[in-house]
Amino acid sequence: MVPTDKAPYALSRATGDLPEGAAKLAGEIGATAVEAVLAQANRTAVRKGAAGALGSMQPEPAEWYAFDDGDQRTPDWYPQGLTGGADSGTIGVPVFIVSWYFRPEAGERGIRVSFLSPQTLKYRHALLVTAEPDGSYAPIDIHAGGIACHGDLLYVADTVRGLRVFDLRNLLDLRTAQNDLGDPGRVGRHDGKFHAFGYRYVIPQTDLWQVAAAGPRFSFVSVDRSGATPLLITGEFRGDDPGGWVARWTLDLAGGEPQDAFVLGHPKIQGALSSGGTWYLSQSAGSTANGKLLVHVGETTRTRTFPIGPEDLTVQDGRLWSVTEYTNKRVIFGVGL
Repeated sequence: MVPTDKAPYALSRATGDLPEGAAKLAGEIGATAVEAVLAQANRTAVRKGAAGALGSMQPEPAEWYAFDDGDQRTPDWYPQGLTGGADSGTIGVPVFIVSWYFRPEAGERGIRVSFLSPQTLKYRHALLVTAEPDGSYAPIDIHAGGIACHGDLLYVADTVRGLRVFDLRNLLDLRTAQNDLGDPGRVGRHDGKFHAFGYRYVIPQTDLWQVAAAGPRFSFVSVDRSGATPLLITGEFRGDDPGGWVARWTLDLAGGEPQDAFVLGHPKIQGALSSGGTWYLSQSAGSTANGKLLVHVGETTRTRTFPIGPEDLTVQDGRLWSVTEYTNKRVIFGVGL
């Protein structure tokens, strides 16, 4: 990792009427809390399931949780980003939050997040949407390669735009506005009813931090909570090119310019996180080969074996956690720092 000019990664705020749209929708549907979503969770993860995700990894992760059979098998949805209650600091229960993107070009279903309790292993999906001041809303067609939570705000990487922001105080429960969940094939408001592809919960976007046109790509996000002032981290995945970047901002994103920036020097980096002066980089190697965890301190880089298809990174309960993306190999896993 080599320091580089931070100016190209500057972000500008482009809030527009997003808060008005979110407020209109929240006023008509009604908000709930993450704790309530977990209490109504309708799926169950399997502790130390889908062991094929580990490949030849030794030693095995200290802990891991596999998504249920339906989410393991689907060729349509792919987990990408990972954050949780520890990053937030305001969520009252232990929870992991995972972002998924919809792969088929036909029948776009947008992006969703899962709220998963490591205590009960129960989890539930919620659809992320954009809302207009008139109360209409639509799905979001992006990769959502990384997410990070701080306070009530959920930051989602938008590859070409920058960072989309969602306020978890606007976690909306369609059941408070109507008796059913609408048509599973529709989204938005139609004939006086709310639809969200069959999801019970929707979260409307409230803000946007936008990179300059034709600027850097935003692939992953994390939070460094190890210092006196938490830092937001984001960076870029590149295939066989080691020229991807990573940068750190103060959480208020004041001025839009990052505190520092680095060229990664490694290809296929899917997630990055700094903690206590150490950088952790997750590196993928396709759908059949084990990935790697690159641990960078000063000018020294150590390599540790990682599961197949590792993505975004977060720190919870003294462990480094990531999520894997490939069918029948989809797990949230934690290793020692």
